[in-house]
Amino acid sequence: MTTSALALAAVLIWLYLLFFRGHFWQLQHRLSDASGPCPERRVVVVIPARDEADLVGGTVGSLLTQSYPGPLHIMLVDDASTDGTALAAERAATACGASERLTVVPGKPLPPGWSGKVWAMAQGVEVSARMNADYLLFTDADIQHDTQAVSALVAQAESGSWDLLSCMVELRADTLAERALVPAFVFFFFMLYPPAWICAPRARTAGAAGGCMLMRPASLARLGGLGAIRSELIDDCALARAAKRTGSRVWLGLTRMSRSTRPYGSFSAVGRMISRTAFNQLGHSYLLLIGTLLALALTYLLPPALLLSGRAFPAALGAGAWGLMCVAYAPIVRFYRLPLGWVAALPVVALFYAAATAQSALQYARRQGGQWKGRAQDAPHRLRQ
Repeated sequence: MTTSALALAAVLIWLYLLFFRGHFWQLQHRLSDASGPCPERRVVVVIPARDEADLVGGTVGSLLTQSYPGPLHIMLVDDASTDGTALAAERAATACGASERLTVVPGKPLPPGWSGKVWAMAQGVEVSARMNADYLLFTDADIQHDTQAVSALVAQAESGSWDLLSCMVELRADTLAERALVPAFVFFFFMLYPPAWICAPRARTAGAAGGCMLMRPASLARLGGLGAIRSELIDDCALARAAKRTGSRVWLGLTRMSRSTRPYGSFSAVGRMISRTAFNQLGHSYLLLIGTLLALALTYLLPPALLLSGRAFPAALGAGAWGLMCVAYAPIVRFYRLPLGWVAALPVVALFYAAATAQSALQYARRQGGQWKGRAQDAPHRLRQ
């Protein structure tokens, strides 16, 4: 292809993303505050936790101090922690005067064919069955929730008759690395899983954000329980696909009412977070990996590079594509309360993500994929540690 043709392709890509990709970049799907009366549904919170003593107390405390009017109980599954995770959770519950609303479930050994997080979630669901919950709230041990968060989730689910409702929580963006890379993570996520398409019953697209997922037990039972996604590393999106495939209504949005407290202070820490699942997302296809890297280069790296081409027409198209890119990226930059100047850095950030994706494939080839808390959960032939 000629330089002009490549430049035109870059512009067309960004026009498609802006106007024909479900308007994902506008961030229109947000969790609304529960301004009116909230139905008093029984909610059981399932928290899978492995070596989370530093963070789990804040999560448990935020849930036990909810202003939610209905019954709420926490099932914390201690997944072979060695740092006193269960004790930290119990201390937080005691400090809230709500020890009776926390059940610590000692995790059983990880069986073959299961990913660690899904196995822990399944144990929490099994124990919670006796409570006849109207909703299960799956949340991570590093997520803190505002006092109105559960009310807002239940009210949203009830008002729209949603079977699976999930929110991309506000991630930490305090350090330079977090400010540079975290907004782009959310941007890329919504690009892959446009909320408007997920909410449309006839659309095949399905996705969810695992840090905050509210689900009706009947919907979970209809898809065969968590055993149906037992081996999935990207469990949230797998759960959404299975739910939508069995007729459930799925909603995905964004919220500031819940936020992650997990620090990713350095560029290497964020890189490890990306590489843990990136190649799994590509179905372990090296051909798809090459295609993805080429697409990233065409979409994000080519527009600024064209400004150095020395040719007026390709340079103008490159500037136009870069401008459209900045327009698309601006809402998520504003959501994270960053100066708008950060939008111009997206090409460099995309290069970082491309490198982390390639690293993910390398880790998989070395049987070190999906590294998390001492487990390599994504390796050839589904080897588990």
